[in-house]
Amino acid sequence: MSSEPGLRERKKQRTRQTISDIASGLFLRRGFDNVTVAEVAEAAGVSAKTVFNYFPRKEDLFLDRFPEAAELITRAIRERPEGEEPLTALRRLQRELLRDNHPFGAFTDGYRFFWQVVIDSPSLQARARERAAEFEELLGSLLAEAAGAPSDDPWSRVSAAMIVSAYRTVYVTTVDKVFAGEPIQKVVEEHAALLDRVFDCLERALAPS
Repeated sequence: MSSEPGLRERKKQRTRQTISDIASGLFLRRGFDNVTVAEVAEAAGVSAKTVFNYFPRKEDLFLDRFPEAAELITRAIRERPEGEEPLTALRRLQRELLRDNHPFGAFTDGYRFFWQVVIDSPSLQARARERAAEFEELLGSLLAEAAGAPSDDPWSRVSAAMIVSAYRTVYVTTVDKVFAGEPIQKVVEEHAALLDRVFDCLERALAPS
């Protein structure tokens, strides 16, 4: 009996991943705005209601890794070594993602195709901006928690805004280089170097007083 919830959860994860993979394939081939949720459901062999149970919005079918990113950020800060600053934990997380060639730190041809779909869809661009705002809110609460401050602590919110804005700028800069056709290895190296410069600046700006 004790293993049953685990089995159910794994089945749900497989179903979610199957729906997401099928949807992504359709979006990449035909464009996000040219595919309906009903078509995704039919291709996945489920009902439209099931699709919405896993993905409340159509845009979340394509931008499906945001919950994973939120979990990674949360774990990095909450499980950091005693005495380590949250920003140091975030820097380490970024280095690990690049080192491990994680999807959040990989810049391949598939990466370019992914972002072309986003660029071609105003609704996906809008959802990506909403997700960035959600990350900023999450990070603000995590920084406040780490500092033992109220969840709406102004300095924690300012710090989160600075971190998210800086990272987003680095990310967009790297996306531009990928679309410009620069060699991937060069892009990765310059991305890592720019991230280090940004974290150096953030550490000075956000150093505990």
